[in-house]
Amino acid sequence: MVNKMKEDVLINRRWIVLAIVICVFVILAENVLANEKIIFDSVVYGFMVNHRNDILTGFFKIITKLASPIFLCIITIIGVIVVKDRKHKIAIPLNLFLVAALNFILKNIFLRPRPNELRIIDETGFSFPSGHSMISTAFYGYLIYMIYKNVKDVKTKRILCALLGVLIFLICISRIYLGVHYTSDVIAGFCMSIAYLILLINMRIL
Repeated sequence: MVNKMKEDVLINRRWIVLAIVICVFVILAENVLANEKIIFDSVVYGFMVNHRNDILTGFFKIITKLASPIFLCIITIIGVIVVKDRKHKIAIPLNLFLVAALNFILKNIFLRPRPNELRIIDETGFSFPSGHSMISTAFYGYLIYMIYKNVKDVKTKRILCALLGVLIFLICISRIYLGVHYTSDVIAGFCMSIAYLILLINMRIL
């Protein structure tokens, strides 16, 4: 009875989170389509620019590479080799392909130009939603899900999940700091991937 109640609570939380992240994405998307200025974009961007230094710049250049296509492909290959469960062997590369394709489609729907001032690194393509934020959230988020479901030791599970959660956050921040995305791009990418993971995991596609 207790386990059933806990399961019901988790399911309800899952759908509440889904509703919230979809609403946030829709609100941001409407502003982008209407070409409306989003105030916190300039506020956060200005804050990041004003607090740049050589140490942080070097740090975030490394962090952002942890969501690069080459790095994620390498991790995917390692995961397919190391992971024993056949479902996860398929799901890890499938997840990367699906979220990358979804991000490509969304970028070409919204066609938002990237910030063009004070960039530290060069990037091409459209800005909304952030590819690094969206793909890293889906990729590392799915690893968090796998760890949560399969690692038995509670302490190890919490440490690994926390580290991956921090990594996702830092990758998202790196895109704003390096000047290649607006804050709304990053938030939208994060929200879309949370919705994507909830739906695909619930549908047992992943």
